[in-house]
Amino acid sequence: MTVRIYRDKEFELLDDVYDPSEDSYLLVDAALAEVRPGDRVLEIGTGSGIVSLFLMDRAASVVATDISPLACANARRNGVEVVRADLYHGLYGPFDLVIFNPPYLPTVAGDRLGSWLDHAFDGGPTGRKVIARFLEGIGTILPPCGRVLTVFSSLTGIDEVKEMYRSHGFTVETVSTEKVPFETLIVLRCVRRP
Repeated sequence: MTVRIYRDKEFELLDDVYDPSEDSYLLVDAALAEVRPGDRVLEIGTGSGIVSLFLMDRAASVVATDISPLACANARRNGVEVVRADLYHGLYGPFDLVIFNPPYLPTVAGDRLGSWLDHAFDGGPTGRKVIARFLEGIGTILPPCGRVLTVFSSLTGIDEVKEMYRSHGFTVETVSTEKVPFETLIVLRCVRRP
């Protein structure tokens, strides 16, 4: 176990759980700017629980999911209410705000580690495999005018990801970007059209 600090929050990080990095922190900042006091928030792919940790005292309710049992245990250690689930399957909404840090890196079979960490970064050949799955049923938990904040990389294809959201009935705007070595990280604010 390792202890990390971001802003004023200290949190624990267990082995084999995604170590929050620039993408996580960019999403924390975007979520803090977006969340409203009455929001029912769902964070998908919580990992250590870093984003939910910052929102718990700002929203009406916050629940998180992760497919990794190790990540779920880690988030619970950090005080986050978490459900082990593949994306949002088995949950009932509606949620006002969904926050999603998908596995967005383009990968091939040789890139995989063979551990739960694969679920944190393995986005398939284009980096958009899990984003596509996420969008297929999002209407079951997100009502019209519901919002999604998602972070991804320029390696995933900025225009392609925006078009995926638009084709599923969302308006899309970029709310933050950060250049890091070899890529640019992007946070999109996507609002489901009525």
